[in-house]
Amino acid sequence: MGEREDKRMLADPAIAPRPSAERARKGTPDAAFDLWLQRGLHAMYDDIAKEPIPEELLRLIDQDKARGQT
Repeated sequence: MGEREDKRMLADPAIAPRPSAERARKGTPDAAFDLWLQRGLHAMYDDIAKEPIPEELLRLIDQDKARGQT
């Protein structure tokens, strides 16, 4: 899986990692907090995460990659 696919997984709630089944099954306070936090973060940042990456930033990343390969 490439770096861009990883970023899409983080930005897309449909494919975002879910709390482990064992943890959710136990009904621990941590599972409830994890769910609350995940929903809150998605509500605040989904629109931002779906925005395209600025071309200037992509160019800088490509330059850095090229510099590291030489």
